[in-house]
Amino acid sequence: MSKNYAALAKSIVDLLGGVNNISAVTHCMTRLRFVLKDDSLVDSPALKSLSGVLGVVRSDNQCQVIIGNTVSQAYREVVSLLPENMQPAVPQGKPKITLKRIGAGILDALIGTMSPLIPAIIGGSMVKLLAMILEMSGVLTKGAPTLTILTVIGDGAFFFLPLMVAASAAVKFKTNMSLAIAIAGVLVHPSFIELMAKAAQGEHVEFAFVPVTAVKYTYTVIPALVMTWCLSYIERWVDRITPAVTKNFLKPMLIVLIAAPLAILLIGPIGIWIGSGISALVYTIHGYLGWLSVAIMGALWPLLVMTGMHRVFTPTIIQTIAETGKEGMVMPSEIGANLSLGGSSLAVAWKTKNPELRQTALAAAASAILAGISEPALYGVAVRLKRPLIASLISGFICGAVAGIAGLASHSMAAPGLFTSVQFFDPANPMTIVWVFGVMALAVVLSFILTLILGFEDIPVEEAAADARTRQAAAPATV
Repeated sequence: MSKNYAALAKSIVDLLGGVNNISAVTHCMTRLRFVLKDDSLVDSPALKSLSGVLGVVRSDNQCQVIIGNTVSQAYREVVSLLPENMQPAVPQGKPKITLKRIGAGILDALIGTMSPLIPAIIGGSMVKLLAMILEMSGVLTKGAPTLTILTVIGDGAFFFLPLMVAASAAVKFKTNMSLAIAIAGVLVHPSFIELMAKAAQGEHVEFAFVPVTAVKYTYTVIPALVMTWCLSYIERWVDRITPAVTKNFLKPMLIVLIAAPLAILLIGPIGIWIGSGISALVYTIHGYLGWLSVAIMGALWPLLVMTGMHRVFTPTIIQTIAETGKEGMVMPSEIGANLSLGGSSLAVAWKTKNPELRQTALAAAASAILAGISEPALYGVAVRLKRPLIASLISGFICGAVAGIAGLASHSMAAPGLFTSVQFFDPANPMTIVWVFGVMALAVVLSFILTLILGFEDIPVEEAAADARTRQAAAPATV
């Protein structure tokens, strides 16, 4: 049944405190992500009860409204309701700096910057995968122009990732996007890349008598993110010290002359070290625990998705695939996690007497099993009924263990599902595809059986109908 996204968007905006309470909005694969001026104006219970809303996640002045696979349609309607230039509220006093607030700020910056880039990254990953399959199957020979162009198309999002991160971070940190892109562009400029290659071979490279660290910035996230955050402060400082009559030319010139060398000499190398340190920590744990780390991640993954913390692993996955060609801990764990939620949803659809819940569960199961998009199953079924979530976590742990023992690794970062299973195929080991399908089948069957064994409290048809009537009666007040 088609949804009235215009009415849904109007209801969401009203329950968030109205148009004037929204500072910014964007969306990822399944969520509308709002930045609010006054968090106290949000009516969370009413938001969660809206037909078409699968769940709500809140943190400080952030509010994420889970819509599902059709989030882009809701997003267009929300944007049409908002003014073109949304101004954030002026904060009342300086907030107290705590470790919790710092951690939340870093997490928010990372998630807020990376979420809009996920479609481009997934699209590029799948095109690169297509090129690899066409070469392996002999359809295209190595060095063929078509194969080269396909590879370049797939690699574009990764090679120029610093520029994409800078553009997205500029929106997040409310700084000049063109300046952020220009400075990030320095890091991937062919001449600079050539200079860094010489430095890596031992040649002395300096800028204004300061030695330049040899760093490769393509495929990286952290340097451009930190650089753009610093740019937001540099821009404000330069704006204060430049006379009004010279702002048109002196201000951008000073910003670039300050920010670009700072990025090259300090921020870039530090960002690379931070990113490498995070990757090293994650995969050191993997090295010590082996398959157990994949199993633990498989059980935790739905909980990480609920908090939005799963996006923290995006830079690590990108960097690992760029450096080694594959990723063997996070991505394999998602196979069991995603398809287990799909299997639990199938069990709910099989057992429920509620036609509306059955329809929701079937759609959620198809999304999770076929495309690897698990949030409709997570919020529309598992969290709502609770015991199917427990079944999914148990199944995710067991299937993660099997995937870890099999040594599965992904050559892409598309959400693992039936349609994207080819990303786990290793040309050097054809049996990997058998293991992938085996883990997928195990996840669906095991979570299906566990959900039936654990059971769940079905939503009575009468209660659902009464709830629908209540929503319909409340519609004129919120639409």
